[in-house]
Amino acid sequence: MRGLLPSAMDAIGGTPLIRLDRLVRVLGLDGTILAKLDHLNPGFSKKDRAAKGLIEDAESKGLLNPGQTVVELTSGNMGAGLAIVCAIKGYPFVAVMSKGNSPERARMMCALGAEVVLVDQQPGSSPGQVSGDDLELVEQAAQCLTKERGAFRADQFHRDGAWLGHYHGTGPEIWSQSGGAIDAFAEFAGTGGTYAGVTRALKERKPEIRCFVVEPQNAATLAGQAVTRPNHPIQGGGYAMADLDFLRGVPVDGYLTVSGDKARETARVLARTEGVFAGFSSGANVAAAIELLGGEMRGGTVAIIICDSGLKYLSTDLWD
Repeated sequence: MRGLLPSAMDAIGGTPLIRLDRLVRVLGLDGTILAKLDHLNPGFSKKDRAAKGLIEDAESKGLLNPGQTVVELTSGNMGAGLAIVCAIKGYPFVAVMSKGNSPERARMMCALGAEVVLVDQQPGSSPGQVSGDDLELVEQAAQCLTKERGAFRADQFHRDGAWLGHYHGTGPEIWSQSGGAIDAFAEFAGTGGTYAGVTRALKERKPEIRCFVVEPQNAATLAGQAVTRPNHPIQGGGYAMADLDFLRGVPVDGYLTVSGDKARETARVLARTEGVFAGFSSGANVAAAIELLGGEMRGGTVAIIICDSGLKYLSTDLWD
């Protein structure tokens, strides 16, 4: 147990690592799934780590002036993390988000003091399913706002502070908490920052750990597959972007795909069997671990991240 902390920002990281033994038993699997409960961060997601890393890295490099406005595109998780960090450090924050993301995310960011700018989706896009084309509209709006306000752009897809938060935090924590007893790691790719940071940290300690990138079914561009359905319900990633900066030079031992239906079903099973109330991408990660234990990692130990809280999806069909 940690002692008294000076702020919520100092509570970011150090999340529990648990065994999903009940789920493994119910499904009749041979092996172990370890889940890093990053939905228990102050902003209810793993992105708190990246937000803190981005701001502290920018401060150390002299890129962010005292009191300067910070602007960033977000699916809601990075926005919540940045809202917390910026509030504590005294930076006004503007979150730019697609209207395709769940509305509770915008409400949470507003409650945390952020200014939230919502961007229309591309014609034909489905609410609750944000595609790469939708994200491009958000990017354009974020660029305009950054210029208009003379703001600092957090730029979570490109600034190293995002993945370094996981390299210095999440990865070493998983290693220490598991006693190094890990055979594989699987992660749903958004910016690629979590995968890059954790994979680098784990393979430095044990190179034979196998690390897998998880993508949406029918939109697995990182695996070199054709995109036949860019829209899917797994918010916060799977944008069909074939080239992610953070994955360059990072080893990938394999690629897995998970359908939106499977991610939804697995998140529900996770809640019922383990009491872990998480979102779509967490369901995708657990589904990937299940697939691995049913195949090439049978009998092994697979680590995954619980990316964000199910509370961020109460208006979606995840909990119908």
